[in-house]
Amino acid sequence: MSNDGVNKGRRRLLIGATSAVGAVGAIGAAVPFVASWNPSAKAKAAGAPAKADISKLEPGQQMIVEWRGKPVWIVKRGEEAMAGLKSMDQGKLSDPTSTVPQQPDYIPGDESRAIRADVSVLVGICTHLGCSPSYVPEVGPQAFDANWVGGFYCPCHGSRFDLSGRVYKGSPAPTNLVIPPHKYEGDDIIIVGVDQENA
Repeated sequence: MSNDGVNKGRRRLLIGATSAVGAVGAIGAAVPFVASWNPSAKAKAAGAPAKADISKLEPGQQMIVEWRGKPVWIVKRGEEAMAGLKSMDQGKLSDPTSTVPQQPDYIPGDESRAIRADVSVLVGICTHLGCSPSYVPEVGPQAFDANWVGGFYCPCHGSRFDLSGRVYKGSPAPTNLVIPPHKYEGDDIIIVGVDQENA
């Protein structure tokens, strides 16, 4: 066998080995790079749906869950509260039929603003400057409203909202409270962050 044949064989072996090592190195570099495109566990948790069990929630009670770093209020409304919403003077509200889109399309624009009339689901952030209003369910004169019928009051700048999150006229808040996408699993589980229509 000539030296030329040995050199060609050796050259092929070296080229093959170098190519294999290079390919392994390229894959080794690509895997962490591609993995960096995936959201972190913290990012996944921040956008993950929030689940709430309302089976023990009594009329008048509120529970709060966190979704995307925001408080989401879930309020169980009793018969008296629902009757108060139905009989409320719509002229006191800035947007009584929710014409400004602060809720998913499947939420009715009636006084309930809810999938289930007895349960209100609202993002607990004032639409004025981002404060978190207080839940004031008691009917009766308050320092901020002599004819208060229950709802939410923002102590930062005085915005008032009814039990469906509709803003009162004269409030600094320009729009109703936001209703997040949500759906029900059975009667007692609410999943915030997932649309009812896409369930």
